[in-house]
Amino acid sequence: MWLLTPLLTRKRIRFAPLRIPLHRRLQTLSILWHELTPLLLLTVFYTSLVNPLLWPLLIPYLLHLLLSTSHSNGSPPYIRSHHLRSLPIWKYFNAYFPITLHRTVALDPKMNYIFGYQPHGIISIGAFGCFATDDGLQGGFGRLFPGIRNTLLTLEGNFRVPFYREYLLAMGLGSVHPYIPRQPAPLGTSIPTTTTPDPSLPRGNAISIVLGGAHESLLTFPHTYRLILRKRRGFLKLALTNPNTALIPVLAFGENDLYETLVPERGTWLDKAQKGAKRWFGWTVPVFWARGVFNYDVGLVPFRAGVEVVCGRPVVPRRWRGGGEGGWEVGEVGGKVKDVTEEEVMELQEEYITELRSVWEKWKDVFAPGRREDLEIVE
Repeated sequence: MWLLTPLLTRKRIRFAPLRIPLHRRLQTLSILWHELTPLLLLTVFYTSLVNPLLWPLLIPYLLHLLLSTSHSNGSPPYIRSHHLRSLPIWKYFNAYFPITLHRTVALDPKMNYIFGYQPHGIISIGAFGCFATDDGLQGGFGRLFPGIRNTLLTLEGNFRVPFYREYLLAMGLGSVHPYIPRQPAPLGTSIPTTTTPDPSLPRGNAISIVLGGAHESLLTFPHTYRLILRKRRGFLKLALTNPNTALIPVLAFGENDLYETLVPERGTWLDKAQKGAKRWFGWTVPVFWARGVFNYDVGLVPFRAGVEVVCGRPVVPRRWRGGGEGGWEVGEVGGKVKDVTEEEVMELQEEYITELRSVWEKWKDVFAPGRREDLEIVE
């Protein structure tokens, strides 16, 4: 029913002209592919089930789908496909809006990084364009940050969808669940797998997390920047318990402008339904609409609005500065990562927010001149 909203607010629907340049048609086609991929792959799967000759292959596959945890440690290198991530379709995808990735400083490939992407928007299109493809504008992630292997994290449930799981792994995505569990471990615990300050520990790896999650998606409204950040502490603890790890604040100017949304008043049935879905299922869907394939007013194809994704300066936890000796607790046999204290988490959070606000103040007049309000950290 929400697709009727633009019909009620406009006197007529504006249709696209028939004579449109081919490259713009290809850009729209790339958006349709991205949005319809889960449905298309599910259709292929259910069509395959009709053929009994394929059951000897599909039954073991379904068992593998339910039991496999390969997506829980990033995208396995034997599945991750640079060829798929570099297909020409992604150049059209990024050029549709366009999506542009910017860096503030070059990053040291001897460190590990956690990119915190905000705002969430409806489906975090900017995060996918910047961190899941290798051929974005300005050269893409690999050219801006050479020597760093990045993995975009998404919901665990996406990796239980037949055939779509393999597609996500080939695109280099991983599950956010093992990194940021829904019930994070209490402060004061340490990671048992890292036991010695070994200089050969993995370096040059990065994960990208859309920090605001489903809660932040409910705050999506064009030309606004309302973030859920202070209650997100799991990624801070992750940086404090993994040696040589820095945080990178990422602010996506324009992510909230890709769709129109209906924000229900607090306490209404729609507000309660959305929050109930978030509480019971871990995700929810805002009421949204945009344009169509052949018109500019009705549909679910995002608007052609530029998304400028700015990566701030690295925020290094105090314990990993100056060689990282401060993060180790030496014992009789080797050492272990020191327990995380409440003070360390709060200190790191304030440093992260300070750098995020710095990115906003530097670029808001360039990339958000039509903003309705300043950056707001709601929670």
